[in-house]
Amino acid sequence: MEVFQTENYYIFVRKEKSLWWNRSTSEFQIKCGWDLSSVDDIECIGLTHGIVGTIALQGVLEPHLIIVKEANPVGVLYAPHLVYKIKSICILGAEDPDSFLLPCLKHNSSTSIKTVPSTISAQSSSGTSSQNASPSPRNRLFESSALVNKTWGAVKSAGSTIKNTTEKAAAIASNQVKSTMVGMVVKDPVRIEKRVMDELHRIFDDSDSFYYSLDCDITNNLQRREESPDDRFYWNRTMVQDIAKLGDPTWVLPIVQGFVQIEQCVIGNECFTLALVSRRSRYRAGTRYKRRGIDENGHCANYVETEQVLSLRQHQISFTQVRGSVPVYWSQPGYKYRPPPRLDRDDEETHNAFKKHFNEELSIYQSVAIINLVEQSGKEKIIGDAYASHVLRYNSEKLIYVTFDFHEYCRGMRFENVSSLIEALAPEAGSMGFHWRDTNGAICNQKSVFRVNCMDCLDRTNVVQTALGKAVLESQLVKLGLAPPYSQLPDQLKIPFMVLWANNGDVISRQYAGTNALKGDYTRTGERKLTGLVKDGMNSANRYLIQHFADSFRQSCIDLMLGNLPVYEPLTEDDPYEVLFKVASDALIPARGPSLEYYNYGLMSAEHILVEELIYSTSYYLARFKDTYRQATIDMMLGNQISAESVNALGGQSGVVDETDALEGAEHARLLVEDCRRQLLGTTQHPLGAWGLIDADPSSCSRSVEEK
Repeated sequence: MEVFQTENYYIFVRKEKSLWWNRSTSEFQIKCGWDLSSVDDIECIGLTHGIVGTIALQGVLEPHLIIVKEANPVGVLYAPHLVYKIKSICILGAEDPDSFLLPCLKHNSSTSIKTVPSTISAQSSSGTSSQNASPSPRNRLFESSALVNKTWGAVKSAGSTIKNTTEKAAAIASNQVKSTMVGMVVKDPVRIEKRVMDELHRIFDDSDSFYYSLDCDITNNLQRREESPDDRFYWNRTMVQDIAKLGDPTWVLPIVQGFVQIEQCVIGNECFTLALVSRRSRYRAGTRYKRRGIDENGHCANYVETEQVLSLRQHQISFTQVRGSVPVYWSQPGYKYRPPPRLDRDDEETHNAFKKHFNEELSIYQSVAIINLVEQSGKEKIIGDAYASHVLRYNSEKLIYVTFDFHEYCRGMRFENVSSLIEALAPEAGSMGFHWRDTNGAICNQKSVFRVNCMDCLDRTNVVQTALGKAVLESQLVKLGLAPPYSQLPDQLKIPFMVLWANNGDVISRQYAGTNALKGDYTRTGERKLTGLVKDGMNSANRYLIQHFADSFRQSCIDLMLGNLPVYEPLTEDDPYEVLFKVASDALIPARGPSLEYYNYGLMSAEHILVEELIYSTSYYLARFKDTYRQATIDMMLGNQISAESVNALGGQSGVVDETDALEGAEHARLLVEDCRRQLLGTTQHPLGAWGLIDADPSSCSRSVEEK
């Protein structure tokens, strides 16, 4: 699709049609492909694969249009339709594009000559620098067409009149909007716009998370492919709503956030493909500590539908699982290492949301088998007990509830113990079935779905869903005659199968927590090793950094994309850093370290245990400080309601300061510094001050010994 630029419009041309986007008003129009008679100084700036949609925030961010700059083909998912992964985007605004598009070969060979307006010519004749009339570096569409240039001169007078009138109307409308708008004090609009643009590029360019198909609906799984696009997984629904209102589906490109990978496999003389598709819900979308539990509409955080698809000749077989946060109101506030979860609302409010969630689940999947992997004792017990209580109260014969304390059963890195859970679920998996179709239509359908969860719905969930996928794939191979009954997964399939699920776990984890999945070495190789343990520690530490330093802004940007940002109350300026410094400077008090998990201490040396304690104790602080930043970005993209914390991340601050929140924030800062101090000094030593730590006599702690 060709992209043209004029002073007032970006124009997208596809065959006989063109889509015009006004750079100042953000309005769309559909015209004939070459209806360019009213356009002066037009230029082709390159090619795009499609339009993601518009993004804007009143008073903070002017309208911008996101388009697909580069996309790579992933493969054929539902034959014969090709699926693409977005590699990079380009953002268009009132100014020039923020990056160069792929060149248009059709117009690339033209000589670039810029048409010089009469006003510039006059200035040039009176001594103005000749550089104003230098050739443009970009490709002019009609620079060599005398007829069009003559026509341009004829319509310029009328065009100028229309332009002046439009500018006056736009100025009046803009003043009215500014006068009626409540809410934003923007510290630095230019800096904020740059941060938003950078975060959007990180979300789209660096995450390998966004997919589309030009001629096939991939928001639905294979069993639902005849239905209209699934609103849960239509990630850019809000961003393209203005284009959709035009009534021409040519310009609408549904995009899915998640994961798609297709592997070519061979067993004997049979060649087939094995694919894995994950679709992340756009409802309650966001980052790990910014989005937990459920909302009033029954939507859960980190809700992902994962479909495993096997394609052999004219046969296609799929098996679908889902994951999602525990559907109650809960959160993990604070800056402590592994903060304890808490329930945020009473039973009645929680159960109303719980019912909405499972009413929708049952309407889509007919029946649900819940697999709850949270701990049945310790900090997580409160969440597991609440879940079980509401399942009993819901009292539906279409719900099956299974608990499996993953940490208890798999203690000491014995993840192979998950097989006991799979064996217990075998009867349910058999009755659940899978979807099977050929060229004549559906042969059988999946009658239920496994809903797997842990606290984050990441690492433990990945291990169990992989095991379930493996068990079902073995039965599918028997049905297709590719393996004998009661046989294990063929050796030829082990590597591609494990690669698919390990990559899926990493991508889903990066989207929600900012790092690759933990326990990924077991998913990828079937073994748990010390090297994987160290990598888990590094990823866990990185999660803490991301969650505390980036995720608020990212969450706001995601909410902006999803259309969840409201109108704000007036914001006041404040500098939280000075307050944080004052709190932190007095907070060096001895603290107790966190307890260790996962290890059989009899099999590990003291050095390994020390490494474990240091890595995992540090992990929390390296994962949480980016959450506010990232959550702000997500909220902005999806148009979600944005919190005061996310507003702060975007450059403003809530006008109403809650004293309780301020005190809680101070306590969080104190605990943060306490745990950092503990990492440096241990649990028994007290800080002596800066000179004491550096120059004191180790025996007497006297500073006078070393001072000079």
